[in-house]
Amino acid sequence: MFPLAQNNSLPSLQASVFAECDFLTHAFCTRQGGTSLEDYASLNMSFREGDEEFLVLQNWSKLADAFAIPLEQFLVLNQVHGDGIFVIKPQDLNFPSHNELNYDAIVTNRPGLAICIKTADCVPVFLVDKVKRVIAVVHAGWRGTALAICVKVIRLMQDQYGSLPQNIIAAIGPSIGRCCYEVDSITADAFGTQKDKESFLFPQTAKNKWLLDLPEANRRQILNCGVPETNIELSGYCTMCNQDIFFSHRGSGGITGRQINFMMIKETKPCTVTTLNNKVYWRE
Repeated sequence: MFPLAQNNSLPSLQASVFAECDFLTHAFCTRQGGTSLEDYASLNMSFREGDEEFLVLQNWSKLADAFAIPLEQFLVLNQVHGDGIFVIKPQDLNFPSHNELNYDAIVTNRPGLAICIKTADCVPVFLVDKVKRVIAVVHAGWRGTALAICVKVIRLMQDQYGSLPQNIIAAIGPSIGRCCYEVDSITADAFGTQKDKESFLFPQTAKNKWLLDLPEANRRQILNCGVPETNIELSGYCTMCNQDIFFSHRGSGGITGRQINFMMIKETKPCTVTTLNNKVYWRE
């Protein structure tokens, strides 16, 4: 299991597999330590789920203060359950508004930019090339996983940055587990051509029902890219089983918040990021 850490009373999970990466800051945050109330209690990081905006802003301020990262250095996508990848180069200064960031993964070698994935059952996957110092965050719900988004991110890292599979480290964060994720035949059929599907997709007694192990599906995809098994770590947490710690869309019946998962290459001097049209890009 990922060990629990405390940053100024804000709990988060840290992947042990990244311990050797002294150039890296990362966190798989929980739902604890924030100001939001009721269904969104307490560290809800999404403006789009029905929570009070001023409470979400307070939560973002708490996160920024806990990790000593300015708010303007967090980048959040408009996740669309696809396989689009947003690449950020060191020289990039301007970003589109949030509504134009329709991607489900970010890849960069730029220091000082905290790239984020929001989750409430979907799988957050962090990929790091420890030699080239390239990082990627991936939002892998069942659709993204069926589209093999982790495979596409690793191929991009190889093609654009020269990453070697043996140098890539992966952390697969808290998500709904096999224990709780029953799906229908439409979802199961989306994985029809994937290798090793018998390792993560299990037929049930009930007609047209399956149990889907999303963390294992993503682990298998990463393994099949040549990343060594010892380089891959799973959190060991099911979000639906642990709703006191994590938001769970399925567990809540669809009304809930979102936790944030972020990773950043440390910078040696402050990095100022601007946006187009004077819009704050981490906002939703």
